Amino acid sequence: MKIKHIMGALLCAGVVASAHAQSSVALYGLLDTGIDFANNVNGEHLWQMASGVSAGSRWGLRGKEDLGNGLRAVFDLESGFNSANGGLGSGLAFSRNAYVGLASETAGTVTFGRQWDPVVDLLEPYSLNSQYGGWYFSHPNDMDNLDNGFAISNAVKYTSPTIGGFVGEALYSFGGQAGQFSNDAAYSAAGSYTNGSFSAGVGYLRVNSPESAIQSYQSGDGFTNAVYGDYLAQARSQNIFVAGASYQVGSLKLMGNFSNVNFQQGDAGHDVKFQNYEIAGTYAATSQLYLGAGYTYTNGRNHATDQEPKYQQLNLSVEYEVSKRTALYALAALQKASGGAVAQIAGFNPSSDGKQAVGRVGIRHTF
Repeated sequence: MKIKHIMGALLCAGVVASAHAQSSVALYGLLDTGIDFANNVNGEHLWQMASGVSAGSRWGLRGKEDLGNGLRAVFDLESGFNSANGGLGSGLAFSRNAYVGLASETAGTVTFGRQWDPVVDLLEPYSLNSQYGGWYFSHPNDMDNLDNGFAISNAVKYTSPTIGGFVGEALYSFGGQAGQFSNDAAYSAAGSYTNGSFSAGVGYLRVNSPESAIQSYQSGDGFTNAVYGDYLAQARSQNIFVAGASYQVGSLKLMGNFSNVNFQQGDAGHDVKFQNYEIAGTYAATSQLYLGAGYTYTNGRNHATDQEPKYQQLNLSVEYEVSKRTALYALAALQKASGGAVAQIAGFNPSSDGKQAVGRVGIRHTF
């Protein structure tokens, strides 16, 4: 009898161990903190400590459960925070991601909840802000969301398996208004192709009633978005088209992207459009030292006033990996505006004229 009880206990322990082996939950995170200097913020010099510039400071829980036959349940809860003062990102418990879904090795993945759109997932890697510069290197005030300035709530997203180097994504976000199916809704699709050293992608995102549908980069709380804040507040929709490509040559990676952003009826019932052109490169000087440089040209057109604001920005970065999890870095961004616009590097209030320069030294740690 004792032998049977012992064998039974061992069998139960084996089943429990097997169940644990088939599922996992991981705690992960990143802290990015540094000191900034800006030469012209409303006509004044500015020194500040800032969080989440080269990469958003965050912590999260990510898990999966094996359901058999190549199918598994997946989830991700990711919260952004300010490592300089401990504040929550966007005031939400999980501002960056909060989704659950099913993943199949052959059929792809379907997820439900707050998550990044396909343009962020598949097109952001072709920009320098994705590599090293983050927020300050984004196109003016991240108007095309290539620096994942906002996640999308109430969303269903499908991600295909990689087939012959191609991967595709599609997303739809429910507006949730009774009798108004399209109000506050968003939809997006993107695809990318990789073949050896070459990669390219294209994507589209439309957000209806963007002021209420998403927590985007708007004016408020003492901050003025002089680039497109007023247009976003009035817009019937925000439409973003992005195309990009990259090519790896030894230690050198070359990147380029184009985005077209239309704030439909953004000013007095007329459209306001911007086009962004970026060329950039990164270079691994050693196994620990990385350099980055890029140039962005932005051309705008307000069809209500015929004004044509223009922005040129030069971005430079150097990063040294102290270990696999910790890096020290320095970056600089210089912007010149014309066509009646004032300069405004993302993350700062506008300058008093057409020029603004920003420098930063920081530390980033992942866990």
